[in-house]
Amino acid sequence: MSVQARNNVVVKGQGPLTLVFAHGFGCDQNMWRMVEPTFAKRYRTVLFDMVGCGKSDVGAYDIDKYSTLAGYAEDIVEIIQEFKQGPVVFIGHSVGAMAGVMAANLSPGLISAHAMVGPSPSYITDEDYPGGFTRDDIDALLSTLESNYLGWSSAMAPRIMGNSETPELGAELTNSFCQTDPNIAKRFARVTFLTDSREDVRQLREPVLVIQSSDDFIAPRAVGEYLTQVIDDCRMVLVENEGHCPHLSQPAACIEAIQTFLDQTCGHLPA
Repeated sequence: MSVQARNNVVVKGQGPLTLVFAHGFGCDQNMWRMVEPTFAKRYRTVLFDMVGCGKSDVGAYDIDKYSTLAGYAEDIVEIIQEFKQGPVVFIGHSVGAMAGVMAANLSPGLISAHAMVGPSPSYITDEDYPGGFTRDDIDALLSTLESNYLGWSSAMAPRIMGNSETPELGAELTNSFCQTDPNIAKRFARVTFLTDSREDVRQLREPVLVIQSSDDFIAPRAVGEYLTQVIDDCRMVLVENEGHCPHLSQPAACIEAIQTFLDQTCGHLPA
């Protein structure tokens, strides 16, 4: 099976950089439709669906491989190796950003910079880390999701999206959640909400941009601030936005932040 077919890889544009876009839990590459086309005019862009999501080959889903984030990171390494031209900037949303972190650590030098939208290396608060949730919160969320995935999706997607003045975005996210195979979604939810990537982010040596919504209950502002403290070269841009998906609800602000980051870092990226 080809990497292209497995992950429904779509390549567009030409330019001095390759921008690889990774979606978050319950989503697919279509979630980048308001951001990616702008960059395809200047750069090579690579979109893909994680196995089990979107139009990926569900037949490629292996329970053991994808029981940890490392399985998704291995796929990302293969995607980049096959489709990159020039330095690679990995643009990931939520858990997609953490998969990119793991891919960078699996294959040092493969990714030259990261732009992370709503990232969280761990959703569980402990003594020195403000994850935003207790372990009991996460266990209750997963229990509800596993017992009634469609009901959970209908209730949670609008809250995750936020921006109540644009309910069509919440409806779109609900539909995206509901199109994912429930059994795969339940397993991916455990990977998403129980993975602790704090040591992984500490290992990053590439430049990092964190795009942080001003009001995001999934990845609160304190998490973005934490990343700026533990990653050597990390800057944060705060976008005035309610919800976890500013690339859909505030795409112009995300485009501006990413382009500024590229302008500032392009000249320093290794070929």
